Amino acid sequence: MSTGTMFDLGPQARVVARLAEGVTDEQLAVATPCPDCAVRNMLGHLTGLSVAFRDAGRKDLGVTTNSAPDAAAPDIGPGWREELPWALDALAEAWRDPDAWTGMTRAGGVNLPGAVAAAVAADELVIHGWDLARATGQPYEPDPAALEASYAFLRAAADDPSRGGGIFGPIVPVPDEAPLLDRAVGLSGRDPDWRP
Repeated sequence: MSTGTMFDLGPQARVVARLAEGVTDEQLAVATPCPDCAVRNMLGHLTGLSVAFRDAGRKDLGVTTNSAPDAAAPDIGPGWREELPWALDALAEAWRDPDAWTGMTRAGGVNLPGAVAAAVAADELVIHGWDLARATGQPYEPDPAALEASYAFLRAAADDPSRGGGIFGPIVPVPDEAPLLDRAVGLSGRDPDWRP
């Protein structure tokens, strides 16, 4: 699947950075909608995926783009409050280059077209932004272009018979008339009504 047109990942990266800035030290151990993933693990995952998708956009393929998503929950380091915004900015900047969207690249150890990798990056930022907002009680309004790309990616994965349904877990049914964010969250295997 392809998003069809380039869009700027910067607005969604900034949304995630603002959410991370709003996390208190006391909230780091709080559960998120991701099973077995506390806020600190989600922040660690966001940092790692930002670096990986930055490198995928640059087509700087290596350790960061070859590593499959870790089965173990990642953790944050002591400098995460500086590292995460920097990684998010670098991710957005990499995908502002039209060359990032063409040809093939790699992320999570999987070779895929550049435009698909951008949609996956958008999906990661949108869904994990929702995870972080829900876990920490913050308001959440994702960037519309990133949300559209996330939904298109998740919908295509759900419609692919070779995948057997949701790409990240069993799809949670959501009414067709529900807001687009709720529908994307349901396709990601999460319950849009989840609360801590």
